Amino acid sequence: MEPTSPEAQAELARRHKSAATTVVGLLIATVLLSVVAFLSDAYLVEKPNPPLDIAVRIVILILGLGAVVWRRTKFQPMRLQDIAGLAGVSGLIKTLEKTTVQIALLGASIAAIGFIATLITGNERYSYWAGAIAVVVFIYSYPTKSSWLKTMYRFTDRQS
Repeated sequence: MEPTSPEAQAELARRHKSAATTVVGLLIATVLLSVVAFLSDAYLVEKPNPPLDIAVRIVILILGLGAVVWRRTKFQPMRLQDIAGLAGVSGLIKTLEKTTVQIALLGASIAAIGFIATLITGNERYSYWAGAIAVVVFIYSYPTKSSWLKTMYRFTDRQS
């Protein structure tokens, strides 16, 4: 399938919309978790837990940095070139979608861990700063259609 064919363009549009909707949906869910933490502040009893505090911070740091490393690894030019050569346009678009959703799920995991820490410790700040880090991950992973098009044309163009 050629990158300029109507089938390729339709698949790109469909998969881009799916990935973008997933990222935005998880972003909204993250904001809602922070709102729930804010509204439940009056019902939470603060129970300091230093070991949990350290563990949550380390896990969120690893997941946040892991999202950056994961994206850079999965979108390396040599890897995308190999995927385009072996699986064609369809495989390349599928890889873009799958990697975007995986990174967004890392962001959702960060938000969920922060919210769970809020419920355990009664400290709503976990939800706030974990939510802020998750939002950064979502913004970092948000797929722009122009970048997907550039990637598709770059790695599937058969120049003779």
